[in-house]
Amino acid sequence: MIETERLLLRPLHVSDVDVFVELHIDPKVNRFVGSFSRQQALERLTAIQRQWDERGHGLCAIELKSSGEFIGRSGLQYWEQFDEVELGWTLRADHWGHGYATEAAQACLDWGFATLDDEYFTALMRPGNEASVRVAERLGFAPRREDHLQGRPVTVYAVDRLAKLPAT
Repeated sequence: MIETERLLLRPLHVSDVDVFVELHIDPKVNRFVGSFSRQQALERLTAIQRQWDERGHGLCAIELKSSGEFIGRSGLQYWEQFDEVELGWTLRADHWGHGYATEAAQACLDWGFATLDDEYFTALMRPGNEASVRVAERLGFAPRREDHLQGRPVTVYAVDRLAKLPAT
């Protein structure tokens, strides 16, 4: 579990299927990340649990400390096609604009650099996802290349471990 000032982050589990489907059913949210049927969500959550077991990292549920309310997901996703780990974040639309995405993603990024050996992490941005680009830039990410994920174009942003080390 990762704790921030306002949030608790814990590994996603198949028992989160209902809130996971609900998160992705909103057209404002799924515009960039897609939606899931219940069966697709169960398959995705099973894969997330497997990644936690096999790689020691994965996606987390984001919950408000004040209420325990599920407000989204963030975490580190390994993409075999790139052999890279992506930092991702997706929040319920009614929780946009409060800094939760940046807070959760920063906590996951810090945890990733402290725990894993990766020299950099990526953030994959679909065209038009300007709000997520702003979050990525606040976290120190910069565009690295253009690519495709699941047949759709993405700009691959990255932040290097060296960029996150304290100055000496």
